[in-house]
Amino acid sequence: MDIIKTLTEELNITTEQVKNTIKLIDEDNTIPFIARYRKELTGGLNDEILREFYQRLNYLRNLESRKEQVIRLIDEQQKLTPDLKLQIDNATTLTLVEDLYLPYKSKKRTRATIAREKGLEELANIILSQMGEDIDEVATRFIDEEKGVADITSAIDGAKDIIAENISDNAVYRGFIRDKTLEEAQIVTKVKDEKKDEKQVFKMYYNYQESVKTIPPHRILAINRGEKEKIITAKIDIDIEVILNYLARQIITTKNFPILKEAIADSYKRLIAPSIERDIRNELTQKAEESAVNVFKKNLYQLLMIRPLAGHTILGLDPGFRTGCKIAVVDETGKKLANTVVYPTIPKEDIENTKKTLLELIKKYNVTIIAIGNGTASRESEKVVADMIKESGIKVSYVIVNEAGASVYSASKLATHEFPNDDVGTRSAVSIARRLQDPLAELVKIDPQSIGVGQYQHDINQKRLEESLGGVVESAVNEVGVDINTASASLLQYVSGIKKSVSENIVTYREENGAFNSRTEIKKVKGLGPKVFEQCAGFLRIIGGKNLLDATGVHPESYKVANKLIEKGKYDKVDIASLAIEFEVGEPTLVDIIKELEKPGRDPRADMPSPILHSEVLEIEDLEVGMKLKGTVRNIVDFGAFVDIGVHQDGLVHLSQMADRYVKHPLDVVKVGDIVDVYVLSVEPKVRKISLSMKKKEN
Repeated sequence: MDIIKTLTEELNITTEQVKNTIKLIDEDNTIPFIARYRKELTGGLNDEILREFYQRLNYLRNLESRKEQVIRLIDEQQKLTPDLKLQIDNATTLTLVEDLYLPYKSKKRTRATIAREKGLEELANIILSQMGEDIDEVATRFIDEEKGVADITSAIDGAKDIIAENISDNAVYRGFIRDKTLEEAQIVTKVKDEKKDEKQVFKMYYNYQESVKTIPPHRILAINRGEKEKIITAKIDIDIEVILNYLARQIITTKNFPILKEAIADSYKRLIAPSIERDIRNELTQKAEESAVNVFKKNLYQLLMIRPLAGHTILGLDPGFRTGCKIAVVDETGKKLANTVVYPTIPKEDIENTKKTLLELIKKYNVTIIAIGNGTASRESEKVVADMIKESGIKVSYVIVNEAGASVYSASKLATHEFPNDDVGTRSAVSIARRLQDPLAELVKIDPQSIGVGQYQHDINQKRLEESLGGVVESAVNEVGVDINTASASLLQYVSGIKKSVSENIVTYREENGAFNSRTEIKKVKGLGPKVFEQCAGFLRIIGGKNLLDATGVHPESYKVANKLIEKGKYDKVDIASLAIEFEVGEPTLVDIIKELEKPGRDPRADMPSPILHSEVLEIEDLEVGMKLKGTVRNIVDFGAFVDIGVHQDGLVHLSQMADRYVKHPLDVVKVGDIVDVYVLSVEPKVRKISLSMKKKEN
């Protein structure tokens, strides 16, 4: 296989782009660095395409490695023919390579193995030749009681076992059956133990079937979970006669050969069908996981890129019942100023003292926004806060903050190090407040799987999910850039080229030597050699340092060009093509430098919508069908989007209600953090269910 040609065709890019990108990857350059600072070589491939490129390159290289291994193993058996070698060389998937290797693969003792040990392979070949001989008469020659072949029947049965395994090992037959099953089969589910499904989450799958070809990813993951919890069973169902007739046409040349028909049926039912079903279920699961991971990645990226509410002193409130609501006030930089506990909810319901405490803290520290976690007791806490604002007339707003993962952070070693004298509730309240100030800086402290903007994330291959989400965090961090003098080690370790040990060394150096004054000084950090510096320097910012360019996304390797541009001035009137020749620099790099000089230190998150600020509470009972509301998209799944409309329970905009046109996937219409107009379709207060629509309301 020509890997370069394959990548060129699959990604629809030029051969030159492929060759250059492979070279850059093999030279240990990171994806963010390649995407941002090597555009001339890649032809401007963005971060997302480069990550796809990297994954596909690894797959194709593993495929080639496995081909070489399989060819060597078959050759060692002296069974490698030129035709077989060509088939393996031309295979485009690992599945096909394994199909071709199957007949030569070491097997456990099978019925066919035992039959061969009894000397029945010759009889199997005679039967397959269909030369018109009397099989019963031929079979008598193979009777051998010492070998365990007592009579004609046992001789023929053993031969049929060999034939069945040979049919099963045929890569062409398997390929046809797999393709036919994928095209025409149904996945059928039945209830196994309804009692285990107390909330009837899997009710629709109690007696259900859908085409394998069209079943959506989220239903595959739901079926897998239902099976895992032993609530339902699932199987792949296809018209067996279609398969048996195909095999008969390939194998039987005589009009009526019942022995071969029996061997074919046994081969399919006992050997091929279970194997193909496993393959297809695995393939469906892999595709479903890929879809779920992609949705999770897009959701996570948008959540990380939510616009920060900078310049505010924020009161974070982590709601609770028995243990009370933990309060933490943080200043504009995220530093904790105060903390306490209030008990506005059951069992104490000390509402008046809660309001009094909140007012005192707001006035003392000039709090402008209250961040309320959306977990347990959130709705009750929100009502107390809203009543306090209304009664006091104080100028302060509140925001409901997604607190997913806050408890994970608060119990972590990092949180213990940051706040050694505080309990987990106080740490959680600080995290909730900081999420509003700078979502990216705070969320990087949490395992991405725990952030809660995915679908069936616990049913997905966790290693694959971790790798994918780590890439998303890395992309977001490097797109925004990091202030090296204020960033935590958690944030720094996502910067291009910087590993965890180096991120910790940066913080240690900062604590021992004070703030960095220039990017050049970064080289003094232990473990930060020339290659690491090259990869990370452009993404690290030094605000108020010796060199103004250190506060921008201009890479040190381009400082000479940037200084020449500064001397020229009037960036909006330059001729890019001629200036690129004059400065001996690529046009994409020149364009990027100009953008940085026009808006130095610009935060790309500034283009994102601001969070919706509230001052009054809205109860689910206040909702009426047809009511128009503004909401924030909190999560996106394959079948719709969950929108926060200021009620404790997010409402669902089903895929069918997202637009007045056909929508293939919710991500085609909205993203996490979007502010959208919605209409209430239905409300079920008892089960806390709200259905919304984004379609334009007809007059």
